[in-house]
Amino acid sequence: MSRSGADLALLLLGGFRTLVDSARAELSERGYDVRPVHDFAMRAIAAGADSASDLGRRLSITKQSAARTIADLQERGWVTTAPDPRDARRKRLEVTALGFEVMRTGEAIFDDLRERWKAQIGADELEKLEKQLTALVGPQPVRLDAPGWLPPEN
Repeated sequence: MSRSGADLALLLLGGFRTLVDSARAELSERGYDVRPVHDFAMRAIAAGADSASDLGRRLSITKQSAARTIADLQERGWVTTAPDPRDARRKRLEVTALGFEVMRTGEAIFDDLRERWKAQIGADELEKLEKQLTALVGPQPVRLDAPGWLPPEN
């Protein structure tokens, strides 16, 4: 049976959603209510996005959306503000120790999910799949600053 290009896109999206949904569920069981945007925002902040404007630019979202995300992260204790050492009038965003713990926990869960897939289809098949996907989409398959690439949150 021949599949269509749309079938391929849906299979790839299904694989992505299966991994993300499973990771979110496991994070929730561990007490972390994490959405993908939280992780993307914390990673951008850790990489130097130290204001709502800068975060908005890096994630291709409005400054207002970035400010709401920052407020949510601060409420959870994952991000804080600190005085800017170069400008005492300015506050910088920083990921807290708890925020880094959330990110490390998520990474470990994705590693566990990869191991489950390896157990399900075999190490050789998973390695082959990863090599083929890398050949098709490149070594950096998703730019986190590309607007609208992630389906809306519930």
